[in-house]
Amino acid sequence: MFDRTTEERTIKRKNVMEAQDSDSEGRQRVTGHVKWFDPSKGFGFVIADQGGPDILLHANVLRNFGQGSVVDGSAIDILVQDTQRGLQAVQIVEITPPAAEESVPLRDMVEFSPEDIANRPIEPARVKWFDKAKGFGFANVFGNSEDVFIHVEVLRRSGLSDLQSGEAIGLRLVEGERGNMAIEVLGWEIAAR
Repeated sequence: MFDRTTEERTIKRKNVMEAQDSDSEGRQRVTGHVKWFDPSKGFGFVIADQGGPDILLHANVLRNFGQGSVVDGSAIDILVQDTQRGLQAVQIVEITPPAAEESVPLRDMVEFSPEDIANRPIEPARVKWFDKAKGFGFANVFGNSEDVFIHVEVLRRSGLSDLQSGEAIGLRLVEGERGNMAIEVLGWEIAAR
């Protein structure tokens, strides 16, 4: 039995799906932004630019793109499918982190422009541990036992919200006051491209 609320949701989903071109598998390309994503829950939601209901973003779809998390507010370009449970992202095309807020930059990063950062080599690494509540963690570059410091602000500017122990990542490094420090963090699949 269809109630008014169910009918309204169906109409909104249809409007979102018709707003974009579909591919041969019936998936629609949608642009929007990440409302929230919780890696511990394994999902989050996207809000489409053209409005409509929230779109489920499952952790597996994010992992297939090469990331284990995504920062809230990131712009996102996705392929969406309408399912019995509502709209769900089935593939990520692109993620753009939100613009950096006017905050005090980290001391060790002041001298680096975005171009300077992009020109640094990507080092393969594995997360030793990261504590979002404390605001930092450490990783080790493969073949090197020295710890690399990762600040939560660097993580956010890189478009990520959290890291899991043992996760493979790519790091761009600088020599900071206290040793090696990540200046950018990339999901390993993205870094390997």
